[in-house]
Amino acid sequence: MTAGVNMQHVPYRGAPLALADLMSGQVQVMFDNLPSSIEHIRTGRPARARGYRRRCRSSCCPGVPTIAEFLPGFETSAFAGLGAPAGAPRDIVDKLNKGVNTALDNAKLEARILDLGGVPMPMTPAGVRPLPRRGDR
Repeated sequence: MTAGVNMQHVPYRGAPLALADLMSGQVQVMFDNLPSSIEHIRTGRPARARGYRRRCRSSCCPGVPTIAEFLPGFETSAFAGLGAPAGAPRDIVDKLNKGVNTALDNAKLEARILDLGGVPMPMTPAGVRPLPRRGDR
């Protein structure tokens, strides 16, 4: 809307199905997270990255401009995390958090995440906001 482009949103049940339709020409554009499309971007087949959606360029794709470079003010991002049911015992939540943060502190894993276009984000349970309930959205 900001760019004055009229697009039809097509909901997919995951990136693989959307990428398949992009590759076959069923859709012309896709907004995706880098880890699921990075290898397609690196080869330039069947699609090319036109813009990175965060505020700074990604080290894994330094030649891809940010969308904000041609559409000032544009930024969006996503992150993946590990969750537990509400009311999960605190000791279990703390154990999961410690294990994930220990893994993210591993240089080899960190390098792989960065290579895939991700950004390791060690957090504490208090640093993550709960998702709104379905009726509150």
